[in-house]
Amino acid sequence: MSGNLQMLVTIAVIALATFATRVLPFLCFGSREPPAMLSTVEKNLPPMILLLLVIYCLKDVQWFSAPYGFPELFTIGVVAGLHFWKRNAMLSIFAGTGIYMALVQLDLFSFL
Repeated sequence: MSGNLQMLVTIAVIALATFATRVLPFLCFGSREPPAMLSTVEKNLPPMILLLLVIYCLKDVQWFSAPYGFPELFTIGVVAGLHFWKRNAMLSIFAGTGIYMALVQLDLFSFL
């Protein structure tokens, strides 16, 4: 299969799979209430995913050498405070990313 044809087939399969995942819930639950288990998953999945992201982000932090994880802990505090204050996930995520990148790139905790 040539490179262009393979790329087009791949894009078509991905588009079809994406469309199917968007349509399937409406076909299954369009006229009735979803099961209680699905509602529980819907309610609890976003916090669980965020917790996994935090754990993943902290897995390589050097806690016993400078800067001792201060940029990460400071950013987590800012994100948590901003989220509790404004209740806006996008604002919290973008502000946290920007602050963390600034702290790491500018090496603001080098004095430790």
